[in-house]
Amino acid sequence: MIRKATINDLVRIAEIQVFNYRLFFYPIFKSDEYYFDELQVPTLMKEYETGIDGLYVYDDGVIKGFIKIEGAYIARLFVEPVLQNGSIGSQLLEYAINEHNADYLWALQKNEKAIRFYERHGFKATGEKKLEDGTTEYLILMKKYA
Repeated sequence: MIRKATINDLVRIAEIQVFNYRLFFYPIFKSDEYYFDELQVPTLMKEYETGIDGLYVYDDGVIKGFIKIEGAYIARLFVEPVLQNGSIGSQLLEYAINEHNADYLWALQKNEKAIRFYERHGFKATGEKKLEDGTTEYLILMKKYA
């Protein structure tokens, strides 16, 4: 059910990310300009097309989630919002850990739901923080320890 993404998957991948960003991040950042102008499916498709390596989808006939892996770094993990809490994210994360030795990521400090999800999979906050580019919100470094 998890496979390498293809160019034909990019529309669906971009849709999933846009839906998640608007639902979960817009209430934190409240930037109409970014979330309803800059953040568009065609723009994300172009970004992912140039970085399609390391992009994997959960596909059981319909793409329901995706993960972007860069070496040991988990750069993105999103599941269609209406399908969350159904093990898709867990399967994608475990795939990254087991098949690619992925062991760290940055999570938005205010995204408590995501942090709890990663903690259930053995990730722990390291104490290292950095500002999300162009904002006053912090990202926290989470690492999986053996």
